[in-house]
Amino acid sequence: MSDRSKLVDKYFRTENLPHIWCPGCSHGITTRAIVKAIDDLGLNPENVVIVSGIGCSSRAAGYLNFNTLHTTHGRALAYATGIKVSNPKLDVIVITGDGDASAIGGNHLIHACRRNIDLTVIVFNNSIYGMTGGQYSPTTPHEAFGTTAPYGNIDRAFDLVKLVEGAGATYVARGTAYHALQLTNYIKKAITHKGLSVVEAVSSCPTYYGRRNKLGDAVAMIQWMKDTFVEKRAYERLDEEQRIGKFPFGEFVNIEAPEYTDKLYQMINEVEARHEAGV
Repeated sequence: MSDRSKLVDKYFRTENLPHIWCPGCSHGITTRAIVKAIDDLGLNPENVVIVSGIGCSSRAAGYLNFNTLHTTHGRALAYATGIKVSNPKLDVIVITGDGDASAIGGNHLIHACRRNIDLTVIVFNNSIYGMTGGQYSPTTPHEAFGTTAPYGNIDRAFDLVKLVEGAGATYVARGTAYHALQLTNYIKKAITHKGLSVVEAVSSCPTYYGRRNKLGDAVAMIQWMKDTFVEKRAYERLDEEQRIGKFPFGEFVNIEAPEYTDKLYQMINEVEARHEAGV
């Protein structure tokens, strides 16, 4: 039996397959990277909770055979925070899209980072709202096209890595669907990191983003990732002119800081002790 078949039989709700993603969508690659990371780490599936919001990427929760919660648009981190606070021993993984995380869910994202609560957030970034018709999102590049930007997007795009780093996330990485092995390794490190971890997984949407922007078929979009994304250390050695049209991938933040649920339960225990002592 192949590694792929073992992962599907072990971790997927096969009765819910086949999935709804369009042919050529690379969300499946990122979903496999998450499952492979869980398998490599030997996590107990009973202790794994997958929380998702709304969007193409968020449908992954319905295919995965863990404790799963498919929530409302932009609110996955709010639900995940409640789960983690109620039982800090659980491995809570949030699956979200670029719009779900950084538009309607943007406030939840920055405050989860600020609190440094021990959650793993995987942002499937395909630079578009795929499920609802191809509207431009906060990560759609300037002057790129969408159904709500027929003459080009005049907004500036979020750099998700810089956004979550500035908000206080203590582990931040970026991978792509082409660099699937590295992406899996970043997710493994994110899961084992104590604190708020964010992995941006650059994905492709040939149906809406690719077609609207004349980027070719699914293979051409994956080839674009190969040609465009440069490992962070190599990117830093490039001069300013060489960096034009290139983007770095890799680990950007990996630091230790007090974790939210540890501090919360420490405070609760101290308050209860003072109360019992009559202080």
